[in-house]
Amino acid sequence: MHRARTVAERVTDPELPMLTLVDLGVLRDVDVVGASHVVVDITPTYSGCPAMATMRDDLVRELQGAGFDRVEVRVSLDPAWTTDWITPQGRAALAAAGISPPGPAPSTTGPIPLTLLPTARQVRCPQCDSPATELVSEFGSTACKAQYRCVDCREPFDHVKEI
Repeated sequence: MHRARTVAERVTDPELPMLTLVDLGVLRDVDVVGASHVVVDITPTYSGCPAMATMRDDLVRELQGAGFDRVEVRVSLDPAWTTDWITPQGRAALAAAGISPPGPAPSTTGPIPLTLLPTARQVRCPQCDSPATELVSEFGSTACKAQYRCVDCREPFDHVKEI
């Protein structure tokens, strides 16, 4: 593995710092195109993700600090990111941090129907593993998370939404 990839793989997500960009599945490619020139491809978790600028800045800072003078970070939108790209290690890190990892992403073909009701999910409590949980809000600490509460242990927790 090239040194540039090793450096890029250590960069963490600014909103979920227990995850590297690899764990999250957004680091798509690291290509060394010259002695000190690196091109990195990342895929946003969703359109308009505010963390993308910080991810880019962190990648540039870390790679320049490792001696790569020219660092280009490109955004790849195709294929679109899905929560299925989160690695098993990433899912375990989320749970260890008290955040419920996403279940399988919904499978769709064609247009995605717009529903105005909360999404029905089978969410387990990351604290006590109880399946008895209730949705508090579709909007958690970040746009990609929903807020839940465990009926058994009464602890609140974030759940990463399936995309």
